[in-house]
Amino acid sequence: MKPLRTEVAFATPWFELLAKTIRPDEPPYYSLKLPEYAAVLAFTEDQRILIVRQYRPAIEQFSLELPSGIVDPGEQPAETARRELLEETGYAASQVEVLGAMFVDTGRLNNRMWNCVATGARPLDGRAPESGIDVFTWSIDELWQAIRSGEFALSLHVALLMHAALAGKLPLP
Repeated sequence: MKPLRTEVAFATPWFELLAKTIRPDEPPYYSLKLPEYAAVLAFTEDQRILIVRQYRPAIEQFSLELPSGIVDPGEQPAETARRELLEETGYAASQVEVLGAMFVDTGRLNNRMWNCVATGARPLDGRAPESGIDVFTWSIDELWQAIRSGEFALSLHVALLMHAALAGKLPLP
């Protein structure tokens, strides 16, 4: 089923609010059009996982997450994962694998998150984490504990971890 009409009701540099008329006798359905992004489960050379902590204005608190960011026009998700890993952590990976994409929220958002796994991540000389980001290296057990306790609570990144586990890239506890 296709909408009868789609209009941009509001636009910012970060998203568009779309009004989609599905049936002539009903008010429009609103959804957000957002760019795709990539998130990366990055393993250091000693098999620790890179975690970033940053302030998120939407929830008005700090959040523990995996490195991630918007896929720029013309960029492939693996390139985004490499770039965001370097920008946010100061680490470079020897290999990045794209596991696949997942829809972020089919009820209101149109974008996808590309799930990536990086291996051999090491600090790059002369590179520091992005301003406002703290970087941690956790063991796999520490990550699972942080999920259980609610300390690591970004559902999309927990979904990436499950994707990685199902692909044999991350052992379950």
